[in-house]
Amino acid sequence: MLFSISFFQWVLLVQSVEPFVYDVNFAGAVGDGESDDTEAFKNAWNVICSSHIPLGIFRVPYGQKFLVQPLTFNGECRPKNITIQVLIIFIILIFSLILLTMLFTKVSGWVVQIDGILIAPSDPSSWKCNDANCNNWITFQHFDGLVIQGSGSLHGQGQKWWQMGCMQNKVVYYYFGIFCSFLMLASTRFYIFSDYISQFFYVDSFGFAILDSKNVHISGLTSVDSRKWHISIERSSSVHASNLNIKAPEDSPNTDGIRIQHSTNVTISSSTIKTGDDCIGIGDGSKYININRILCGPGHGISIGSLGENGRSETVEYVTVRRASFYTTENGVRIKTWQGGHGYARHIRFEHISFSRVIRPIIIDQYSCPPYQHCKNYSTAVEVSNILYNDLKGTTSGEIAVELLCSESVPCKNIRMKDIQLDYGINGKIYDGHPKSHCLSVVQSWDEGNVYPNVPC
Repeated sequence: MLFSISFFQWVLLVQSVEPFVYDVNFAGAVGDGESDDTEAFKNAWNVICSSHIPLGIFRVPYGQKFLVQPLTFNGECRPKNITIQVLIIFIILIFSLILLTMLFTKVSGWVVQIDGILIAPSDPSSWKCNDANCNNWITFQHFDGLVIQGSGSLHGQGQKWWQMGCMQNKVVYYYFGIFCSFLMLASTRFYIFSDYISQFFYVDSFGFAILDSKNVHISGLTSVDSRKWHISIERSSSVHASNLNIKAPEDSPNTDGIRIQHSTNVTISSSTIKTGDDCIGIGDGSKYININRILCGPGHGISIGSLGENGRSETVEYVTVRRASFYTTENGVRIKTWQGGHGYARHIRFEHISFSRVIRPIIIDQYSCPPYQHCKNYSTAVEVSNILYNDLKGTTSGEIAVELLCSESVPCKNIRMKDIQLDYGINGKIYDGHPKSHCLSVVQSWDEGNVYPNVPC
């Protein structure tokens, strides 16, 4: 047969494909942590992307530190197999991956091996960018089949950014909150000004972003002190992240570990996240999200939302959080929505979760309000329904362990509590204090097994 080929012929075919290897040092990178290596990275990537050889290796040498400005790696370039790696030993693994891919699927995809250290500019005034991704530091966009892995780290150097946010100053935000919000919106709509706005106001920004992509695997990386969100997954599908280490000081503002929006089939597993905000935040347009074996704390816990700000219609559904451990976090598992919003948060499961010294282990809050402001009640709200809490145990350092604050006009529905044991404890010791629960506007709810404290809904 014309297309008949043996397994050994496949092996010979793969072995005959010589990869195109290009080192960032070949493009002039210095790698001393002080010289700007941005252009070298861009040039090296352009060389790989312009090559006709189907297998490319973009190499970042181990043991070097690379200072880089905002970078965008676009998957819409000529070669269909591009590898960014530091250690040549991984070429053997890449060949194995390619062989399996050729045997069972089409030959396409990228592998990114990061074992070195990438460093962002520490001074906001030195941030240089002139494209649509100015608010992101490292962006991967338009990929179908991407593996990013390694023992390397990304240092966002966000300390000076944290000090300049107008939302961090109570007086400024009280009088100029609307103006701050306008600038945040303007920075995303008119990107030619976004780098200048970012120098003076605290706008949405990400350390590491996956945008408009599918079939993405991320593992092994460390992200330190991002200026805002560490990792953002947006408008993407089939994204799997594991064995990540994300950290920032407990008092660092808005340094969410992982933020998911407008994405489907996302899995986050076996990772440690210690930040100043949500360990994982799941926003609008997210569905079929699986979170497993996460060590969270300090931080604000794992959050669904917030949803429905400014009356918007936003949705999240089919989320599962299992085997997560929370240590000294402000919240444990949380669902939060804005008054006056529309949409829904539904079919959400929290199972086999442990808490240690968490202030509010379980919370649904449909009364989100901007800081330092008073919000009026609305007749509309994001619907919250079909929520399961199963096998949640540990200690709380707060007075109210379970807080379900639902809208009076759109009550929460079908809230199921099963095998809950939350005691009052500090420093590993359980005390005689009795944690409380607070329940407002919940209908069609029920308890199974032992539930403590009792939830009177």
